[in-house]
Amino acid sequence: MADDTVTPEQLAAIAAENEEGEKVNYKPPAQKTLQEIQELDKDDESLRKYKEALLGAVATAVDPSIPNVQVTRLTLVCDASPEPLTLDLQGDLESFKKQSFILKEGVEYKIKISFKVNKDIVSGLKYVQHTHRAGVKIDKSDYMVGSYGPRPDEYDFLTPLEEAPKGMLARGTYNLKSKFTDDDKHDHLSWEWNLNIKKEWKD
Repeated sequence: MADDTVTPEQLAAIAAENEEGEKVNYKPPAQKTLQEIQELDKDDESLRKYKEALLGAVATAVDPSIPNVQVTRLTLVCDASPEPLTLDLQGDLESFKKQSFILKEGVEYKIKISFKVNKDIVSGLKYVQHTHRAGVKIDKSDYMVGSYGPRPDEYDFLTPLEEAPKGMLARGTYNLKSKFTDDDKHDHLSWEWNLNIKKEWKD
């Protein structure tokens, strides 16, 4: 039986199992710039020191042409993997559609998103992932990343531990459509990539 031999009925059943359940009742806070936040309560010395410790010093020489949020890498973190599985998200995003990560069935893994915040605090960052197989959407995952202030170093966000599907019907190629967004529905980056679930790391 070929890897992608799976009926539309089976895909529909998988999609039904993964259907999104409860909605999160979350109202985003009003957006403020970093400067506005630092101006608030500036006469309160203890609060000023707290905000400085939390937010760091204001970056004075930030290139205005660079985006506030830069998504730099996606890494599949898997202890069992024979080699690192990393996508450079500052390169050619179109090329990811033509290649696949190979993932052994049944292994546990996490997805790590590396990103930078350059200028202002960003609220309610979220990583959204749609999984398709043979053109049918079988899963959607929303991960709340959080709110972050600017700093020179990258931040890393790790999804909860997941297990790759296993069994003959689970093997095959999955197309993933990923998006890094925020409370304001600002699309910081969208990209497509592929996972190939195989019986072994190398056939």
